[in-house]
Amino acid sequence: METDLIISAINELHKKADQALESKDITAYTAMFDDSITYTPAEGIALNKRDYTLDLKKYFGHIKEIHTSYYRIKSSFENEVFTEKIARKSVILKPNLLIFSKKQTIQTEEIYHWKNIKGEWKVIAVEIVLEEKY
Repeated sequence: METDLIISAINELHKKADQALESKDITAYTAMFDDSITYTPAEGIALNKRDYTLDLKKYFGHIKEIHTSYYRIKSSFENEVFTEKIARKSVILKPNLLIFSKKQTIQTEEIYHWKNIKGEWKVIAVEIVLEEKY
């Protein structure tokens, strides 16, 4: 039963994060991350929260719209850490010339590590294990 309560709470946090991404609200999006987060992009170097936030600001500056959805592949709860693997699909519209847009789809598999810190679930690590762009 405890796992169901954790999943329910984390589902709400994912919904808020997705809404923040779609509105390009960096502050609201990064609120789910603990200050000690390690973000590891696919085939990339691990970033701390500050560096990841700076990368997001640059990225959001180059896109018009983003639409994202996900589903959970599997999850587990061990040593006070909830770990989940999710599949995410994001559709991004980038400016192209003056009035046109270019559409890009990004599909990823992501592993999130969550910990309840002071009564609030926070992401302590994210690993992008697969990324396809088309």
